[in-house]
Amino acid sequence: MPVLDAIELRKSYGASVLLDGASVTLRRGERVGLVGSNGSGKSTLARILAGEEEPDTGQLVRRRGSTVEYLRQEPRLPEGKTILEVTLEGLGVWAAVKARYDEISARLAASDSPDPELLDQQQLAAAEVERLGGWDRSSEARGVLSRLNIDEPDRLVDRLSGGERRRVALARLLVARPDLAILDEPTNHLDAETIEWLETYLVEQLPGALLLITHDRYLLDRVVQRTLEIERGQLYSYEGGWEEFLVARAERQALEKRTEANRQNFLRRELEWLRRQPKARTGKQKARIQRAEEAQSSGAPTASGDSLELRVAGKRLGTTILEAHDLAVEIGGRRLVEGLTLHLTRGERIGIIGRNGAGKTTLLQCLLGERDPAGGRVVQGKNTSFAYFDQGRSGLEPERSVLDTVTGGRPTLTVGGQSVSSYAYLDRFWLGGDKLRQPVGSLSGGERARVVLAKLLLEPANVLVLDEPTNDLDVTTLAALEEMLIELQGSALIVSHDRYFLDRVATSILVVHGDGRVTHVPGTYSSYLAWRAEEERRATREKTEQRERARGERATGSNVRKGITYAERLELDGLLERVEMAAGEVSRLEAELADPTLYVERYAEAAELERRLREARAEAERLENRWLELESKREAAES
Repeated sequence: MPVLDAIELRKSYGASVLLDGASVTLRRGERVGLVGSNGSGKSTLARILAGEEEPDTGQLVRRRGSTVEYLRQEPRLPEGKTILEVTLEGLGVWAAVKARYDEISARLAASDSPDPELLDQQQLAAAEVERLGGWDRSSEARGVLSRLNIDEPDRLVDRLSGGERRRVALARLLVARPDLAILDEPTNHLDAETIEWLETYLVEQLPGALLLITHDRYLLDRVVQRTLEIERGQLYSYEGGWEEFLVARAERQALEKRTEANRQNFLRRELEWLRRQPKARTGKQKARIQRAEEAQSSGAPTASGDSLELRVAGKRLGTTILEAHDLAVEIGGRRLVEGLTLHLTRGERIGIIGRNGAGKTTLLQCLLGERDPAGGRVVQGKNTSFAYFDQGRSGLEPERSVLDTVTGGRPTLTVGGQSVSSYAYLDRFWLGGDKLRQPVGSLSGGERARVVLAKLLLEPANVLVLDEPTNDLDVTTLAALEEMLIELQGSALIVSHDRYFLDRVATSILVVHGDGRVTHVPGTYSSYLAWRAEEERRATREKTEQRERARGERATGSNVRKGITYAERLELDGLLERVEMAAGEVSRLEAELADPTLYVERYAEAAELERRLREARAEAERLENRWLELESKREAAES
C-alpha cells in the first residue's frame, strides 16, 4: 500500500536545479536507500517528502491519516524539556489517548456513582491505548534511549552535545513508529555496536515505510530493499542494497555511454550529408535536418562527479614518527586508557574504535600533544607533521566564502610541490563554479566536510589524524578519501564508526574499551571481528577444559586430604555444578537481553533483566574464583 507518491517534483535555488521531474512511490513496509553526491539534493528531497519544504512544481500525495517523521542532520529540539519528554513527543496520538483515559479515570474516581457513559468512554480509550502499543510506552522510550547510549533521561535537552541531540531525535522517531520514517544520516555520532543494533531495529521493528539517506554502505546492504540515486535532478531506482546498486549503476552508465556513442556517430554522418547537399531543401531533407538538430540538442549525459580525486601535500617522515610509552589517559577523574604502548610506522593506518564516551577523541588529543597524559609519555618525531580533521569541523566561519576559507584569497596554491590555481584546486573537491563565493554556512553538511578536507590537505603533513571523517560525506567522496589514504606515503590515525571505511583503509584496529583497557589488532575491521570471535571461543574452551579436568579428577575418586579442611572439601565437591549453573544463568540472561523484541514488546522488563545480569555475572565470577582457590589447595595437598 503506497504511503506517499511524489510526482514530477521540480526544485531550484537560483540557477542551481536540484530536482528536475523526480518521481518516487514509497510503500508501507518498504525500506529504501537514497544516495547521491553532496549537494545533489538528497536533503532537499527529504524535506519536501516530509512536508517541510514546498517543491516549485509537482505533486505530493500522502495516504489519508498517515504519519511522517523526519530525522534532520541538525535536529531541532524544544528547549526546557527533559530527554524523556522530548522522546515521548513522538507518541503524539498515543499520549493524547492516554491523557484522555487518565482524565476519565480521575473523574470516575472522584464520583460516588460512576456515570455509565463515562465507563463506556473509559473502555473505548483503554482499547485504543492497547491498539497503539500498550500502557507502558515510557518504558519503551527509556529502553530505546538506553540502546542509543543516552543515560539520565530526566536531564534537560538544553545541556546536550550535538551528538546527544541527534540520538535523542532518533529515539523520538523510532518510538513514534510512523507510517513513513525519513532518516538523514542516522549513524552520525553512533558507535559501531549501536549501529548494529539500529540495523536490527530498522529491519524487525519499524512497521512503516523507511527512506534512509546514509553514507554507511554496510547499513545500506543490510537494511534496504531498494536504492534510489539522485543524479542531475532525476531519481534512478535499483533493486537491492549498496552492492547491487553499484552493479546496476555501472550497467546503466555503460548503456548511456553506448547511447552517446551512437548519437555522436549519427551526428557525424548527418554533418557529412549536410555538407554535400544543395541549399534548396525538400520536405524529406528538412525532416532529416530536424532529426539532426534534435540529436544535437539532446546533449551528452552530464558527468556525475565520479572523478573526484584527493591528494595530500605530504613531507618526508623521519625514523621516529609517533610513539606512546605506557600511556595513561584520564578525564574528569575517570581512567580511560592505561598502559598503552604504541609505535606508529610508515604507511600504517590505525583505525580507532570504541563506544561513545570511551575516550577515542581524548586519546587523539594526548597523542597530538593538545592534552597532557595522566601517565607515561608521548614521543613525536622531529620530522612528524600532523594534519588534524576534528569531529566538530572547527575553523569554519559561516559567513566566509568557500574560496576565502580554503585559499585565504591566494590565486595560486602549492600542492605536492606543484603550483595550481585556487579555482582548479577547489574543482577537485566539487567546490568550483557558483560554490566558490557561496558562504560556508549555506552549504550542506557534506559540502562543509569537503571544505574542511580541501583546507586540511593543503597542509604539508605526513601524519593524518582524522576524527570521524566520514560523517556527512557522500559515498563518492568517501571512495576518493579511501583511495587517498590507501596510497598515502605517510601514516594515519583514524577514529571512525564506519565499518566499510575501516575495512577499506585500516591496517590495524585499536579498540578503546573505556575502562583503561586497549586492544591493538592487526588488519581491517573484519579482521578485528574475526579475532574477537576467536578470543571468545578460546576463553570458552579454556573454561570448559578446566571444568572437565576437575570433573574427571573427582570421578576417579581424588580426595582432598592435606592442606584443605574437611568443610572446604565438602564445599568443593558441589562447587563445580554451582559454577556451571551460574554460567548458564548468565548466558540465559544475555540471550534474553540480546533479543530485539524485548525493547519493543517488554520494555518494562529490560532494566530489571540488566540488574539481574549484573548480579548473575558477579555471582558467577565469585563462584569460579572460589572453585579455583579450592582446586589450588587440593593440588597443593596432593603434590
